[in-house]
Amino acid sequence: MKPVRVGICGLGTVGSGTFNVLNRNAEAIAARTGRIITIGQVGARRDNPACDTSTTEVSRDIFEVARNPDIDIVVELIGGYDTAKDLILTAIEHGKHVVTANKALIAEHGNEIFQAAREKNVTVTYEAAVAGGIPIIKCLREGLAGNSINWLAGIINGTGNFILTEMGDKNRSFGDVLKEAQELGYAEADPTFDVEGIDACHKLTIMASIAFGIPLQFNKAYTEGISKVTPADIRYAEELGYRIKHLGIARHNGAGVELRVHPTLIPASQPLANINGVLNSVVVNADAVGEAMLVGPGAGAEPTASSVVADIMDIARTMEAPQTNPKPLGFDSDRLQDTPVLPIADTHSACYLRIHADDHPGVMHAITSILGKQGINIEAMTQKAVRESDGYADIVILTQKVQESLMDQALAKIEQLDDVQAPVTRIRVEAMA
Repeated sequence: MKPVRVGICGLGTVGSGTFNVLNRNAEAIAARTGRIITIGQVGARRDNPACDTSTTEVSRDIFEVARNPDIDIVVELIGGYDTAKDLILTAIEHGKHVVTANKALIAEHGNEIFQAAREKNVTVTYEAAVAGGIPIIKCLREGLAGNSINWLAGIINGTGNFILTEMGDKNRSFGDVLKEAQELGYAEADPTFDVEGIDACHKLTIMASIAFGIPLQFNKAYTEGISKVTPADIRYAEELGYRIKHLGIARHNGAGVELRVHPTLIPASQPLANINGVLNSVVVNADAVGEAMLVGPGAGAEPTASSVVADIMDIARTMEAPQTNPKPLGFDSDRLQDTPVLPIADTHSACYLRIHADDHPGVMHAITSILGKQGINIEAMTQKAVRESDGYADIVILTQKVQESLMDQALAKIEQLDDVQAPVTRIRVEAMA
């Protein structure tokens, strides 16, 4: 069989990693796929000294790669939205298979891209779009395909996990650690996507679609960042036996699918609570396997390239077989369910509350009365030392599971109390079971 010719578009961190892995491991890759895989062309605006392209055809026009009749697989690694989308659709229109690491594009425009691929009978794969080097897409779509998945939860943004780890280990403020993360290259100059949960939500949207057989619905997910978490919250959580992690959680609860990203208290004894630094991890709970946990690097040149190359190899193995109805989400397109994604107000969780209140008699009673009238049971409650700086104390409350809308109503009333300094900090609690 003739070699499979790959066109790499984008020669940044992941693009250069992919280029180097394909070349360095060419012999092993050929042995495992039964096909020689070569880099037929690179499309990049500039060269990257991290890889030697002196013997490779390089074009400054990435669309030339997508239209090249000699290219079998187009690898989109430029990132972003509009240009990347146009590139992928152009490649599909020209009958190319596509590999991408672009989670934002798949989460927000995947339905359209997958439909175009079905019409042209080509394959679009995206393992590297979620959790870098962790093969979670293959795990959900293939390894656990015989299971009914109940829920999944993950630390799926290394920047956020690094920040929370440093805040907890060294009692540092969010802003201080964020600055270091930017200096180390973990966070962008504009860190919004990482610290406000948008990046994690893109990844969660993709995983949930595969897990539950629903269309991609990023616009219906709930997203909350970590910028309001304080070292005090992390310390109080530890005292209660919990750690704070920025989790993406997808759960099928019978009424619909919960799709939410937010800071979360999880028991310190749980393995997921002990994933630190820039590592990623995903836990999947399913009927047959029980719980399965994957851990690994969520970003970086070669960890992410590992997933890109694995996708290229998967396509190469099946290129000579008749292509019939590609299933990028693991389901026939006409078998996707219309299960609703629940608004956050309809979900249930226990809550950690930190209430900054004046140290006056009756304040505790007023707060607990409001919670009681909303039917919210208290699991634990403590008052911390009064701060000399302002005369206020932190009241820390751990509630039992409650509907989100009821907690919203209770917090609105608590924040109206004269002795309470708004806003009240709320962090949801998950038992991970």
